[in-house]
Amino acid sequence: MRKRSFLGTAVAAMVIPAMVFAHGPTRQKVTITADVATEPAEVWARIGNFQDMSWHPAVHSSTGENGNDIDATRVLSIGSSDGPTISEILYKYGDEKMSYSYRITDVLVEVLPVTNYSSHLTVKPRDGGGSLIEWRGAFYRGYPNNDPPEDLNDAAAIAAVTNIYQAGLDALMVEFGVPDS
Repeated sequence: MRKRSFLGTAVAAMVIPAMVFAHGPTRQKVTITADVATEPAEVWARIGNFQDMSWHPAVHSSTGENGNDIDATRVLSIGSSDGPTISEILYKYGDEKMSYSYRITDVLVEVLPVTNYSSHLTVKPRDGGGSLIEWRGAFYRGYPNNDPPEDLNDAAAIAAVTNIYQAGLDALMVEFGVPDS
């Protein structure tokens, strides 16, 4: 009996440290918000159509199927008509809550250095008038194994998503105006 107990303890002593040090990437999260002077219904009318992302300066065109229905799809052409694409699917849509959620189904990590990406775009009333636009996402870095190259590590993924969100929200702040403080 003592021999088994010793063996069990020895195996556990070897396995537990290996488990502590041998984990892959962790899920990253980014949330960016913008206050605009325009009321939520007008902002939602501009950004609430999953099929139309023409408000984002990086999106050259957007094509898709099934409107704002669950499982609707869209393909974003980035930069130009022959630029890279990002394919996405809608998994939650709430017109009354002015919110939708989607996932990327296909993108090259050279275009966006992430995997398993999901995102939520919401418009909320702002105290004192205007709107709060919130864009948040969760994802893993583009390189799923340990020791990623610099362009596919956590920092690169966070920076890329942050830049995309910020560019879109900056464009909306120009379009809808910034509220008086």
